[in-house]
Amino acid sequence: MRKPTSSLDGFVPRRESAAEISSRSAPRPRQQAARPQIGQATRPVEKQGYRPIGVSRSEVDESLAQIHDDEQPKQRRTLFRRRPKKALTHRQKIIRRIVIALAILLLIVGAFVAIRAFIAGSQVLQGNLFDILQNRPLKMDSKGRSNVVIFGTSEDDPGHEGALLTDSIMLMSIDQNKKNAYLLSIPRDLWVDYGRACNSGYAGRINEVYSCYSGDGSNEPAGATALMKKVGEVVGLETHYYAHMNYGVLVEAVDAVGGVSVKIESDDPRGIFDDNFDWKCNYQCNYVKYKNGPTGLMDGEHALALARARGASGNTYGLGGANFDREKYQRKIMIALKERAVSVGTLTNVGAVTGLIDAMGNNLRTNFETAEVRTLMAIGTETPSEDIRSLVLNDPDAPLVTGAMINGASVLIPTAGQGNFTDIQAYVRKQLSSSAVVREEANIAVLNGTTTIGLAQEEADRLSSGDYTVTSTGNAPTTDYTTTVVYRLNKNDMEGTAKALAKRYGVKLKTTVPGFTVAEGTDFVIILGTDRAGRSQ
Repeated sequence: MRKPTSSLDGFVPRRESAAEISSRSAPRPRQQAARPQIGQATRPVEKQGYRPIGVSRSEVDESLAQIHDDEQPKQRRTLFRRRPKKALTHRQKIIRRIVIALAILLLIVGAFVAIRAFIAGSQVLQGNLFDILQNRPLKMDSKGRSNVVIFGTSEDDPGHEGALLTDSIMLMSIDQNKKNAYLLSIPRDLWVDYGRACNSGYAGRINEVYSCYSGDGSNEPAGATALMKKVGEVVGLETHYYAHMNYGVLVEAVDAVGGVSVKIESDDPRGIFDDNFDWKCNYQCNYVKYKNGPTGLMDGEHALALARARGASGNTYGLGGANFDREKYQRKIMIALKERAVSVGTLTNVGAVTGLIDAMGNNLRTNFETAEVRTLMAIGTETPSEDIRSLVLNDPDAPLVTGAMINGASVLIPTAGQGNFTDIQAYVRKQLSSSAVVREEANIAVLNGTTTIGLAQEEADRLSSGDYTVTSTGNAPTTDYTTTVVYRLNKNDMEGTAKALAKRYGVKLKTTVPGFTVAEGTDFVIILGTDRAGRSQ
């Protein structure tokens, strides 16, 4: 077998054709043609009967190109060609390392916060901690409101007498859909029936209910449930949740968010002052002394002192309302704390977030379930502070409670009489209502302008069942009214009721004075026409 011819310098010998092989076997002439130079054109010599072996310029270029192709790495064919990667600059390498380091740090911080929240949540919330992934709505009453009893004790204050008495009791009513809330302080001295024998007997101040039913704190859920029920009886609402706090939760929570500021509103031009807390600074300062207006940022201890100040003894001014003033500033501090807690700066501050978690885990007990936490968070962040309103039972123009002496004790009872909470319940129901008609409680007179007997009373009954306040009924001066007429006597008040009456009767309200006398304090006069006779609504 003939040994294959090797290539030279990358050149591959050209294969010969059959004709060339045949011609090579034929006798050659004696004189051989001169060998052409590389790149020199060759001319076929037909007369000699063979083609001389030569290399053209195009063949050289083709071979060089083949060498170049063989030296290049073969690229995989893909649908999308990747651009060749550029080498990173020194600056880009540094930035990439920083980004990776920050990502790792965020993961560590997130895990740290999650673990802290898990531990705190297991102490505070009911249910499985993994239920945090759910978004369960809060329990509601028939009006769509969730009612929470918030109360505080002082068992974490060494040497405090009556540490299990709930000297701070609030009702928070939340509409989780409309994102509004109401805060109502329940006076600690309110006289109630216990329903069982307690230290004070079968009746006494409401602040003893928790201690009595919890067995002096040994059964926290039983005491909290009993207090929820008693508050519900006073205000006429179904209560669903409770939050039991001690002094520590306020101090630690305020410190965690960097302090809170509230507006001092005193009837004394100097503001407020109570020297009962000066011992905190070895009597070298006035611990609770503020001018009217914003206090500036208070730390947790100062916020707690303001929440407890009531001018009970010693040098004091601006706290003439005693417990009522204390309750007012407690509500203000809660709203201020909520504002700081949901602020952007606080939510991005790991120290503040973990501080709040610790404050709750160490000092808060509640019957909220883990699956409801996300709903609570949404309420807290989406409810504007101006939509958190305070309700009071000691309005000077219409007080609902008054002082009394029972068994030698100075207490508070309803103005309607001891144990009669109907006026308080009506007030709460009115304030919490989503109906402007209920909230405005306009005085309405209904008159019969037809010959149909009993028409005015029938209409008054229908209005009353629709939450309107009908103060009088009677006959109009004439009985020739074919269409119903509604007079609006207070042009600038009761806007919600005015719109409701205009829609109900399909009329435009008259703002002129009717040609007859009406009772003082009447806001609207309805004169029924024959168009209302035979109506069922």
